[in-house]
Amino acid sequence: MPLRVSPAPAPALRSVLTALSSPTAVREARTPALLGAQGPATPELPLPVHVLDRITAEGVTATRLTGWRFHIRCGDRAVAAAETMLTPDGWAFSHFFEGPYVASTERALRQAESVTQSYQPRLLSVPELYMLTLWLHGDCTADAAAGQPAATDLLVPLAPAPPGIAAHRPHRVAELLPVLTHRLAPTRLLGSPA
Repeated sequence: MPLRVSPAPAPALRSVLTALSSPTAVREARTPALLGAQGPATPELPLPVHVLDRITAEGVTATRLTGWRFHIRCGDRAVAAAETMLTPDGWAFSHFFEGPYVASTERALRQAESVTQSYQPRLLSVPELYMLTLWLHGDCTADAAAGQPAATDLLVPLAPAPPGIAAHRPHRVAELLPVLTHRLAPTRLLGSPA
């Protein structure tokens, strides 16, 4: 089944298009891949980026939307990504980047296209573990900017994944959250009181 990609807010897309068309519109230098790109660079595949703020013992999570990420395609491949952020004045361009998460996201999306159920793709970041996952949300009609992972949603850790968590292996949220809860639990120092 095809993935149901939600449209990004129009101001977020406009900010990326402006940054791509005018190097002086952004303070940050373009990535080497964008500087060497042949042909037009186009933003596509907008994915909302959510951050996992809290995991409780019951598995209930708190997430928040932090931006929208667009893959920047030149020819037949994504050479970089652009991230936008919400500011008090609305959506604004944040930065371009390249690296392993661009290719890993594309690979995870190709894998997700082969499942029989339709999903709404999102990105879920777990900053405390330096972990990024493709979040396949089961409710394709949901507002992509809101919500939290449902127990039956799928999380696909992107490469590089934290040690002990296999990249590109889909996990139900109900299966992966206990692992993350254990990893995020505060550790006692040896000799400290219980």
